[in-house]
Amino acid sequence: MNAGILNRVDELIYTETETPSINESELLVRVKAASICGTDLRIYHGKKTKGVRYPSIIGHEFAGEIAEAGAQVSAFKEGDRICVDPVLPCGGCFYCLNGMENVCQNRVAIGYEYDGCFAEYVRIPAKFITQGNIQQLPPDMSFAAGALAEPLSCVINGQRKLDITVGDTVVIVGAGPIGIMHMMVAKASGASTVIVSEPNAMRRNTAANFGADITVDPISESLRDTVLTQTNGLGADVVILAIGNPKIVNDALSVARKGGRISMFAGFSAGETPPVDVNLIHYNELVVVGASALQRRDQKTAVSLIASSAVAVERLVTDTYPLEEIREAFSKAESGDAIKVVLVP
Repeated sequence: MNAGILNRVDELIYTETETPSINESELLVRVKAASICGTDLRIYHGKKTKGVRYPSIIGHEFAGEIAEAGAQVSAFKEGDRICVDPVLPCGGCFYCLNGMENVCQNRVAIGYEYDGCFAEYVRIPAKFITQGNIQQLPPDMSFAAGALAEPLSCVINGQRKLDITVGDTVVIVGAGPIGIMHMMVAKASGASTVIVSEPNAMRRNTAANFGADITVDPISESLRDTVLTQTNGLGADVVILAIGNPKIVNDALSVARKGGRISMFAGFSAGETPPVDVNLIHYNELVVVGASALQRRDQKTAVSLIASSAVAVERLVTDTYPLEEIREAFSKAESGDAIKVVLVP
C-alpha cells in the first residue's frame, strides 16, 4: 500500500509500504477519508512527542470501509462503513473506573502507538472492536463527515464540563475547525449568543456563515468591549479557548462574568507556559477546566448529531487532496487559508 510516513521531525514522505496483515480478531479498514488536525501538525514539527514513534504512520481522524474482517469478528463485516474512536482506554485504572476514560493512565491510540490513517489501509486491533470504539456510519453519511466525527467528539467531551444551557452567552476564541464545531455544538445546546474572536478574515467570515451571532477581529477591535456591550457589562457565561496561543489566555479570562466557566480546550506546545493573571480567577470565582481527547460515548453522540444535520461538519471541508500530495496538504492545513483539509487515499 501507499502511505505518508513520518520518518523524523519535519520529514513526512509519501512512499510504498507493506499493507498491514490482521489476525482472526482484527479488522483491516480501507481508508476513504482522513482529515488533518492541529495535533498532526504539532506532531509533524516535533511539538508533541508523547506516544509518537519514528518512523510511523500518523493520523487519527478517519472513516472508511472494512476491507477484511478476521474470522472471529462477528460485529462487523467486509464492506461496512465505519468511523473509529482512535483512543483506547485500559478500562481498569483509577480514571477509567471513575468516569474519566479519556485521561486513562495507560491509554494507547491509533496514530500514536498504532499506525494511523494517512495510508490506504489501517489495522484495527481487537480491543478497539470489543471495547466499542467503532461506529457504523449511516448509508447517506459521507466518509469526510464520518472522519470529522472524531474532532466533533472531542468538542462534545469538552463542552460536557461547561454545562451550556438555554440563554447562555458563549465566547469562542479561534475560528478554526475546532472553534466552529464548538460554536455549532453550543448553539445546539441552547446558547442564545455566540461571539467568535478570530483575526483571520476568511475564518471569521466562515464562522459568520455557520451562525456566529457576532464576530470580532481582535487585531482591530476590542473583544472585551464587545462582550461587555452585549452582556450589559457582565461578561460571558462561557469562554472557550480554541487555539493554543499563550498570549491570549488572560484575554479569555478577562471576558468572562463572575462565576463564568472557562475551557482551556486547545493544547499548547511543549515548553509554552502562558502567564496567567490568577486574580482574574480568584476574585471573579471563575471555573477553569481543561479538555483531553474524547470518550467512546462522545463518538456515538457525534455520529448522531451529524446524521441529524444538527451539526453540519462536512461544510467545514475546504480542501481535499490525494494521499500522494500529503506534504502539500499539510502545508495548506497550516497556512491559515483553509478550514479543514481532508486526504482521500
